[in-house]
Amino acid sequence: MEKKPTPAPDLEAAVPAAAEGPSAEEQMKKLEEEKKALFDQLLRRQADFENFRKRMEREQQEARQNAGAALVTALLPVLDGFERALAHPGADEEYRKGIELIYKQLYDALVREGLKPVTALGQTFDPFLHHAVERVETSDHNDQEVLAELQRGYTFRERLLRPALVRVAVAPATPGAGAPRSGEEED
Repeated sequence: MEKKPTPAPDLEAAVPAAAEGPSAEEQMKKLEEEKKALFDQLLRRQADFENFRKRMEREQQEARQNAGAALVTALLPVLDGFERALAHPGADEEYRKGIELIYKQLYDALVREGLKPVTALGQTFDPFLHHAVERVETSDHNDQEVLAELQRGYTFRERLLRPALVRVAVAPATPGAGAPRSGEEED
Protein backbone atom coordinates (compact mmCIF):
# COMPACT_ATOMS: atom_id res chain seq x y z
CA MET A 1 0.00 0.00 0.00
CA GLU A 2 1.21 3.17 -1.01
CA LYS A 3 0.83 6.07 1.28
CA LYS A 4 -0.66 9.12 -0.04
CA PRO A 5 0.92 12.29 1.16
CA THR A 6 -1.20 14.19 3.64
CA PRO A 7 -2.19 17.50 2.36
CA ALA A 8 -0.42 20.43 4.00
CA PRO A 9 -2.59 22.57 6.20
CA ASP A 10 -4.03 25.57 4.51
CA LEU A 11 -1.86 28.45 5.73
CA GLU A 12 -3.94 31.06 4.07
CA ALA A 13 -7.01 29.86 5.91
CA ALA A 14 -5.13 30.17 9.24
CA VAL A 15 -3.88 33.69 8.54
CA PRO A 16 -7.29 35.30 8.37
CA ALA A 17 -8.21 33.73 11.74
CA ALA A 18 -5.16 35.34 13.34
CA ALA A 19 -5.94 38.67 11.72
CA GLU A 20 -9.35 38.71 13.36
CA GLY A 21 -7.82 39.15 16.89
CA PRO A 22 -5.88 42.22 18.04
CA SER A 23 -2.41 42.60 16.69
CA ALA A 24 0.65 42.52 18.92
CA GLU A 25 0.98 46.32 18.62
CA GLU A 26 -2.62 46.85 19.69
CA GLN A 27 -2.16 44.49 22.63
CA MET A 28 0.99 46.36 23.70
CA LYS A 29 -0.79 49.69 23.43
CA LYS A 30 -3.72 48.38 25.47
CA LEU A 31 -1.38 46.98 28.13
CA GLU A 32 0.56 50.27 28.29
CA GLU A 33 -2.69 52.21 28.83
CA GLU A 34 -3.76 49.75 31.49
CA LYS A 35 -0.36 50.06 33.18
CA LYS A 36 -0.60 53.85 33.11
CA ALA A 37 -4.12 53.79 34.58
CA LEU A 38 -3.03 51.44 37.37
CA PHE A 39 0.04 53.57 38.10
CA ASP A 40 -2.12 56.71 38.31
CA GLN A 41 -4.50 54.88 40.63
CA LEU A 42 -1.55 53.81 42.79
CA LEU A 43 -0.28 57.39 43.03
CA ARG A 44 -3.76 58.65 44.01
CA ARG A 45 -4.09 55.97 46.68
CA GLN A 46 -0.67 56.81 48.07
CA ALA A 47 -1.58 60.53 48.19
CA ASP A 48 -4.92 59.70 49.84
CA PHE A 49 -3.15 57.56 52.43
CA GLU A 50 -0.58 60.29 53.14
CA ASN A 51 -3.39 62.86 53.57
CA PHE A 52 -5.23 60.45 55.86
CA ARG A 53 -2.09 59.90 57.96
CA LYS A 54 -1.49 63.66 58.31
CA ARG A 55 -5.14 64.28 59.21
CA MET A 56 -5.01 61.56 61.89
CA GLU A 57 -1.82 63.06 63.37
CA ARG A 58 -3.42 66.52 63.41
CA GLU A 59 -6.61 65.18 65.04
CA GLN A 60 -4.61 63.29 67.67
CA GLN A 61 -2.60 66.42 68.47
CA GLU A 62 -5.82 68.46 68.76
CA ALA A 63 -7.35 65.79 71.01
CA ARG A 64 -4.30 65.87 73.29
CA GLN A 65 -4.40 69.66 73.35
CA ASN A 66 -8.13 69.70 74.11
CA ALA A 67 -7.64 67.16 76.90
CA GLY A 68 -4.89 69.33 78.40
CA ALA A 69 -7.08 72.41 78.10
CA ALA A 70 -9.95 70.60 79.81
CA LEU A 71 -7.72 69.61 82.73
CA VAL A 72 -6.31 73.12 83.11
CA THR A 73 -9.82 74.60 82.92
CA ALA A 74 -10.89 72.29 85.72
CA LEU A 75 -7.94 73.50 87.83
CA LEU A 76 -8.62 77.23 87.34
CA PRO A 77 -11.14 77.42 90.22
CA VAL A 78 -8.45 75.90 92.47
CA LEU A 79 -6.05 78.70 91.46
CA ASP A 80 -8.82 81.25 92.10
CA GLY A 81 -9.41 79.76 95.55
CA PHE A 82 -5.71 79.99 96.39
CA GLU A 83 -5.61 83.62 95.24
CA ARG A 84 -8.64 84.52 97.37
CA ALA A 85 -7.14 82.74 100.38
CA LEU A 86 -3.84 84.58 99.94
CA ALA A 87 -5.63 87.94 99.57
CA HIS A 88 -7.47 87.43 102.88
CA PRO A 89 -5.45 88.79 105.80
CA GLY A 90 -5.43 87.34 109.28
CA ALA A 91 -4.09 83.83 108.76
CA ASP A 92 -1.18 82.48 110.77
CA GLU A 93 2.11 83.42 109.01
CA GLU A 94 3.38 79.83 108.82
CA TYR A 95 0.04 78.64 107.44
CA ARG A 96 0.09 81.46 104.87
CA LYS A 97 3.62 80.50 103.73
CA GLY A 98 2.45 76.91 103.23
CA ILE A 99 -0.51 78.05 101.16
CA GLU A 100 1.75 80.31 99.07
CA LEU A 101 4.16 77.44 98.44
CA ILE A 102 1.41 75.07 97.28
CA TYR A 103 -0.12 77.80 95.09
CA LYS A 104 3.26 78.57 93.51
CA GLN A 105 3.96 74.90 92.79
CA LEU A 106 0.58 74.43 91.11
CA TYR A 107 0.81 77.71 89.18
CA ASP A 108 4.38 76.99 87.98
CA ALA A 109 3.41 73.48 86.83
CA LEU A 110 0.51 74.89 84.80
CA VAL A 111 2.69 77.64 83.32
CA ARG A 112 5.22 75.01 82.19
CA GLU A 113 2.38 73.24 80.35
CA GLY A 114 1.36 76.45 78.53
CA LEU A 115 -0.92 78.45 80.85
CA LYS A 116 -0.53 82.24 80.66
CA PRO A 117 -2.51 84.87 82.52
CA VAL A 118 -4.33 87.49 80.44
CA THR A 119 -3.02 90.99 81.11
CA ALA A 120 -5.94 93.23 81.98
CA LEU A 121 -5.30 95.97 84.54
CA GLY A 122 -4.46 99.28 82.84
CA GLN A 123 -4.89 97.81 79.35
CA THR A 124 -7.37 98.91 76.72
CA PHE A 125 -10.50 96.76 76.83
CA ASP A 126 -10.25 93.89 74.32
CA PRO A 127 -13.51 91.94 73.90
CA PHE A 128 -11.55 88.89 72.75
CA LEU A 129 -9.61 88.73 76.04
CA HIS A 130 -11.77 90.60 78.56
CA HIS A 131 -15.37 90.32 79.70
CA ALA A 132 -16.71 93.64 81.02
CA VAL A 133 -19.00 93.15 83.99
CA GLU A 134 -19.16 96.82 84.92
CA ARG A 135 -18.72 100.16 83.17
CA VAL A 136 -17.67 103.16 85.23
CA GLU A 137 -17.99 106.71 83.95
CA THR A 138 -14.82 108.59 84.82
CA SER A 139 -12.66 111.32 83.39
CA ASP A 140 -9.62 110.22 85.44
CA HIS A 141 -8.84 107.32 83.06
CA ASN A 142 -8.79 106.80 79.30
CA ASP A 143 -11.96 105.64 77.61
CA GLN A 144 -12.17 101.81 77.52
CA GLU A 145 -9.29 101.38 80.00
CA VAL A 146 -9.55 98.41 82.36
CA LEU A 147 -9.85 99.79 85.90
CA ALA A 148 -10.02 96.56 87.88
CA GLU A 149 -9.60 92.87 87.31
CA LEU A 150 -12.33 90.99 89.17
CA GLN A 151 -11.24 87.53 87.99
CA ARG A 152 -8.06 86.68 86.15
CA GLY A 153 -8.33 85.34 82.63
CA TYR A 154 -6.04 82.73 81.11
CA THR A 155 -4.82 81.44 77.77
CA PHE A 156 -3.53 77.92 77.27
CA ARG A 157 -1.17 77.27 74.37
CA GLU A 158 -2.29 80.43 72.58
CA ARG A 159 -6.02 79.67 73.03
CA LEU A 160 -8.27 81.62 75.36
CA LEU A 161 -9.51 79.42 78.20
CA ARG A 162 -11.29 82.06 80.21
CA PRO A 163 -11.63 85.81 79.62
CA ALA A 164 -10.70 88.18 82.43
CA LEU A 165 -13.70 89.65 84.24
CA VAL A 166 -13.03 93.40 84.34
CA ARG A 167 -14.39 96.81 85.28
CA VAL A 168 -13.99 99.27 82.38
CA ALA A 169 -13.77 103.07 82.32
CA VAL A 170 -15.97 104.97 79.92
CA ALA A 171 -15.86 108.67 79.15
CA PRO A 172 -18.61 110.56 80.91
CA ALA A 173 -21.52 111.45 78.72
CA THR A 174 -21.73 115.18 78.08
CA PRO A 175 -25.08 116.65 79.03
CA GLY A 176 -27.27 116.96 76.01
CA ALA A 177 -24.98 114.88 73.80
CA GLY A 178 -26.95 113.53 70.93
CA ALA A 179 -29.77 116.05 71.42
CA PRO A 180 -29.90 119.13 69.21
CA ARG A 181 -28.72 122.35 70.81
CA SER A 182 -31.18 125.14 71.19
CA GLY A 183 -31.57 127.03 67.95
CA GLU A 184 -30.44 124.05 65.81
CA GLU A 185 -32.79 121.92 63.81
CA GLU A 186 -32.66 118.17 63.41
CA ASP A 187 -32.09 116.85 59.90
